[in-house]
Amino acid sequence: MRRDSSLGLLVLHAVRITGFADTPVIARRYDLDAATTTELLYDAEARGWVTHTAFAGSGGWSLTERGRAENERQLAAELTGAAGGEEVRDVYRAFLPLNALLQRACTDWQLRPAAGDRLAVNDHSDQAWDARVLGELTGIGQALTPLADRLEGVLARFRGYDARFATALALARSGDGAWVDRTDVDSCHRVWFELHEDLIATLGLNRNEEP
Repeated sequence: MRRDSSLGLLVLHAVRITGFADTPVIARRYDLDAATTTELLYDAEARGWVTHTAFAGSGGWSLTERGRAENERQLAAELTGAAGGEEVRDVYRAFLPLNALLQRACTDWQLRPAAGDRLAVNDHSDQAWDARVLGELTGIGQALTPLADRLEGVLARFRGYDARFATALALARSGDGAWVDRTDVDSCHRVWFELHEDLIATLGLNRNEEP
């Protein structure tokens, strides 16, 4: 049976997977009420789990080490309660080969080797090259959908990764290449990075120790 997460977990986890974001972004991540999100963030700050940093006219929330440990404790308890640990681990194993393909596709979107310069920046003048990369991303998106369905079947908070990826890819295909790899929009790369972080956090893994 699919498990719904508590509001406190969702707010703390939204800070984790976004890395650094202001209150409205954190609230939107799981479609939470803005006032409730603000209250929970201040509560987490009082507990030493998050910290707010402001600079150059903007600011955002990030996890402290204590907050990261608390987030992982909550996630582990949630996964145990959902009795879905093996299913999430199976999805993660299927995710890793796709992750390698996604990384290669993003590299090919940024670089197009030329004679004498294998690290030449892709100026996107080669339409066939870019079309190939977009085709690879399309295949990755199609493979993501059944994995996202399986994850959502265990934990409701996994909902939407495949739809967000498809939306970003459609925008890239329409001519705005920023939706492939920019980090300040909900691009294919950003959505994938968040999913990756979500999986390793949920399973209590270390990104740097992956196979």
